[in-house]
Amino acid sequence: MPDQRRGEPRGRTVHTPRSDLGRRIAARREQLGLSREEVATRAGSAPGYVAYVEERQATPGIGFMLRLADALETTVDTLTGSGTELPPGTGQAAYHPALTTLSAEECGELLSTHGVGRVAVSTHGGPAVVPVNYIVADDEVAYRTAAGTAAAEAVDQEVAFEVDHIDDAMSSGWSVNVVGTARAVTGDNELRRLDQHARTTPWAGGDRRLWVSITPTRTTGRRIDIRP
Repeated sequence: MPDQRRGEPRGRTVHTPRSDLGRRIAARREQLGLSREEVATRAGSAPGYVAYVEERQATPGIGFMLRLADALETTVDTLTGSGTELPPGTGQAAYHPALTTLSAEECGELLSTHGVGRVAVSTHGGPAVVPVNYIVADDEVAYRTAAGTAAAEAVDQEVAFEVDHIDDAMSSGWSVNVVGTARAVTGDNELRRLDQHARTTPWAGGDRRLWVSITPTRTTGRRIDIRP
């Protein structure tokens, strides 16, 4: 089957977010220091199609994927991320990893992705690390929980909050750590503000109306990249 841009309307540009496949292909190509033209030559394809697969929600055939994996000196499984269901951290380290320190601005951008993080707190039963759905509102990290839970015991304590992302296929990732004092949010205006910022309800379900907010006093982060 010839490589072609299937499903793209003629005469106009369709802006589609880059897929995980495209992201992995682009990252591997850049790791090897190859241009799209060079990859296309190696894979026996057209540079335009390589660009299309990197930038769009493409579903290339297995023939092209085998040639592309060979061109990028890797495997189809690695490019497609077929091992993403495995426990994180089981992949091999990259040949040339680069550990860099994130700036305060970069840490803030990564925190504001609104996801799941972990709060480390001292409880009556000892130290605990609890996963929570969180948001960032006016430079504060906030999450909803229920009274009597380990996450609720963070109130009036200095706690640590951590969020990270791991990409086993590319042996890369990042982490951001926030240290600050947690407080219970009680004012009606503040509660409405947090409810408006919330994009999801707590995954644990139940009656989780207690908003806990952490005001950062120290924010640090690190990233593992692949050095070209």
